[in-house]
Amino acid sequence: MGMSRTIRLMLVDDHPVMRAGLANLLALEKGFEVVAQADDGESAVALWQRHRPDVCLLDVSMHGIDGIETMRRLRAVAPEARVLMLTSSEAPEDMAQSLKAGAAGYVTKNLRHEELVAAIREVHAGGRPLDPLVREVPATAAAGGPLTDREIEVLSLVREGFTNTEIGRLIGTSTRTAKAHVAALIEKLEVVDRTQAVARAYDLGLLRAAPPRPLPRRP
Repeated sequence: MGMSRTIRLMLVDDHPVMRAGLANLLALEKGFEVVAQADDGESAVALWQRHRPDVCLLDVSMHGIDGIETMRRLRAVAPEARVLMLTSSEAPEDMAQSLKAGAAGYVTKNLRHEELVAAIREVHAGGRPLDPLVREVPATAAAGGPLTDREIEVLSLVREGFTNTEIGRLIGTSTRTAKAHVAALIEKLEVVDRTQAVARAYDLGLLRAAPPRPLPRRP
């Protein structure tokens, strides 16, 4: 596509100040036009179908439907949708899940203005910009790949019945990252849920008997 063509953008972020600032910034950029803004996943899908933007900038962490699920829904109704994840998350698991859901690129909000502009243009041209601050999960993270030490740790907590929120608190990460770890180990073990993951892990000798860990204190 020629660079002279105006790139029509949709912004999806549940922080109104962040979204407004981004809209104002991009509106000043030659060749960009912000045609729609949404603050949640459901609105994003509806607005995309109405406006058919060239590129959608989508946050990962949102209330209600998160960005990764929104990405899946967008791709379900519009497989051609070009979506650049623009997020505060530097978790490799979030990048991996976003790309698996169909995102065309993944960048963080601490990048410079000119880097964001370049990333948008790259997505529009069919490229795949990835933030260098986020280490992409290696190819072995596919189904059947080996579990990482962190995933083994998460698996042991799943066995003990902890929720994603509790797991995140215990290992020092967010609930979203803990959820991504659980999803990754379920995929790698080629099972459908937590119970099957634990049973499969025992069969493979990945888990051994261990004393239960006390529940984390409630805030």
